[in-house]
Amino acid sequence: MFVRTASERDLGAIRALLVETWHATYDAIYGVERVTAITDDWHSIASLKARLTRPNSEFLVGDDGKRLGGMAFAAATTDPKTVLLNQLYVHPACQRQGIGQSLLTEVVASFPEMRTLRLEVEEANAAAIIFYEANGFRPVGRTADCGGSSGLPALILEKRLG
Repeated sequence: MFVRTASERDLGAIRALLVETWHATYDAIYGVERVTAITDDWHSIASLKARLTRPNSEFLVGDDGKRLGGMAFAAATTDPKTVLLNQLYVHPACQRQGIGQSLLTEVVASFPEMRTLRLEVEEANAAAIIFYEANGFRPVGRTADCGGSSGLPALILEKRLG
């Protein structure tokens, strides 16, 4: 798979990837109904489309020419040296093939001024935590409101660069 910038024509496939990945990852944690409600809100076509034009951000997909295997979205905070990795998801059938690593590498390359890459992750998502720690992220705190509007608790991880 190669990593490229997402476009409007990708939005349906990105939504499908996110819905399937979220159900595979979070149904056992939050329940099917809550995951469906979250994905209907956070991963609607309108919500995804808004990210395409967000200033100081990068919206990426992992694409093999036939399907999307992963996606990532990151945006600079008010401090351009700190970037928030809002999303990095790899389809369950494509995990452990280097797609997440490739997306993460491209996120870092997209923000040359960045010194800190920060993310929030559900504490029960052990596979994600292992992935991020293997890629240099360390816990720096917790939030009671993942994403700023979910009411879901999460760990805050950071990777220091340069």
